[in-house]
Amino acid sequence: MPSIDMYITDEYVANNPTYHTEDSLWKATQILKIIRRNELHPDSVCEVGCGAGEVLRQIYLNMDERVQFIGYDISPSAFKLASKRQSKRLDFKLADFLLEEDSVHYSIVLAIDVIEHIENLFDFLRVLKERGEYKIFHVPLEMSAKSVIATSQLKFRKKYGHIHYFSKETLFETLRDTGYEVVDYFYTKGFLELPTKKNLVQRIFNLLFKIGFKMNKDLTVRLLGGPSIMVLTK
Repeated sequence: MPSIDMYITDEYVANNPTYHTEDSLWKATQILKIIRRNELHPDSVCEVGCGAGEVLRQIYLNMDERVQFIGYDISPSAFKLASKRQSKRLDFKLADFLLEEDSVHYSIVLAIDVIEHIENLFDFLRVLKERGEYKIFHVPLEMSAKSVIATSQLKFRKKYGHIHYFSKETLFETLRDTGYEVVDYFYTKGFLELPTKKNLVQRIFNLLFKIGFKMNKDLTVRLLGGPSIMVLTK
């Protein structure tokens, strides 16, 4: 099983040298969307597992000047990149947020593409719940009929260190089991919206997905997979 060592050593950055910064503006846009449509007005925003820090920086650039921002990551490679993005009201720490910050509490805690990596997931979620008024999760939905048949989860396990695979339904049950209330959610479609080269098979899949998604969103995602999900919780 992928271990925490892949983030502390250079293994993860060797597989993902950009730390996904090319997707940061798109991710930040999705986070701002769920914040604004629920009329949240935070005083502080914390991101757990902030990576290179560009997602948090983009949110910082698009929110009120009174809001304080802080990002945590356990990876020295990620922190080295994130620390270059520090500025007034935007700080980064090389630390395990759950172990070292027992007394902190934020208006919003972000876990963006994080929980699929966490070995002790239920413990992580229970502690995280107490650290913020609202929690926002972004989670890839890698459990679908297509992914089970094609065993595509193994690709995410080896390259990205994903050890949990969710459908919308299993994710929501996991959150409820650990005491969360789901306030709002929507699917995000980075595989369609981000500028990546697509071969013929991918173009055909995307067309089938778009047709099915217009007819029945949940069923299409359960069958074909593809999207991630943005979830606002309390």
